[in-house]
Amino acid sequence: MNNRMRITPFIVRAALTVACALMLSVVPACGSSNSSSSSAGGSSGQAEALSLPSSGGGSSDGETSGAAFEVPKEIVEPDLPPDAQGEPAIDWTQSGDGYVTAQAESAARLKFQVKKGDQTYNYDLPNDGTRTVYPINMGDGSYSFRIMQNTSGSNYVELYSVDTDVMLKSEFKPFLVSNMFCNYSGKSDCVSKVRELVSQATNCAEVVKVVCEYVAANVTYDNPKAAQLATSSGYVPDPDETLKTGKGVCFDYASLSAAMLRSMGIPTKIMTGYVGKDEVYHAWIMVYIDGSWQTVQFKVDPNTWSRCDVTFASTGASQYVGDASAYTDRYTY
Repeated sequence: MNNRMRITPFIVRAALTVACALMLSVVPACGSSNSSSSSAGGSSGQAEALSLPSSGGGSSDGETSGAAFEVPKEIVEPDLPPDAQGEPAIDWTQSGDGYVTAQAESAARLKFQVKKGDQTYNYDLPNDGTRTVYPINMGDGSYSFRIMQNTSGSNYVELYSVDTDVMLKSEFKPFLVSNMFCNYSGKSDCVSKVRELVSQATNCAEVVKVVCEYVAANVTYDNPKAAQLATSSGYVPDPDETLKTGKGVCFDYASLSAAMLRSMGIPTKIMTGYVGKDEVYHAWIMVYIDGSWQTVQFKVDPNTWSRCDVTFASTGASQYVGDASAYTDRYTY
């Protein structure tokens, strides 16, 4: 799986100070404009949206078709290594399954950097030693993983790093497992709920239909929260909390939908980027199934990544959601 590997031990490269804007834990909140600061860098592309209604509130039924579906007996969960007992640690041994884990302890703020070529993602890393799962979201190739510690302002010093070659077992692997932005397990409430919702589903498209329609109908957009987060960064959604409270911002809609779908074996990307002529910062999901489902609000085609904007289906256009006139993909989780 890893043909080449180099480890930089703790503090060996501590003289390297990184004066870059490691401000974001990875995305600004819903409703931020294109001028929002961001430190994560990934592939981007622009695509036109469907012609959708100006207000949300549920979707037409639409027919589903595709591969047969059975509820998984077990939920695929990340395989976490033993605790590093306070030392900074990066475990890349499961990179072929689409994820890497990191942990460290520090009184200062920490970042975890994932880099491949000229693409870079900078994530917050808990400074209490919590082992955290991050996606391998840039395909096969040579990666650099780094734990960085804040020194002052936007300056960071490297504590530990690993350089290794990654070969994914499948392009879908990163999008079939939980990570920091799509956090769930077999014991999660959102997994119990989706098992209940799709127990009678006959094909994969029906699973997507049931989940998207449920989330759109049962989660209310939290405007006060969006206003509060619009000028901040580092927000991490909690699918179970969104399910419990029945409200959230676009990142919450996307995270809950993705957790439900991934746990049922449906490859699902969480996407963030810009929407509409005002370039509102927004989050949505992309699904890949051997099947199709089409309504006035959703269009899922077989064997290709299809966009599902569950937030827009729920709320319609707004200053925090955009108008679904165009999407610019920026980051993938």
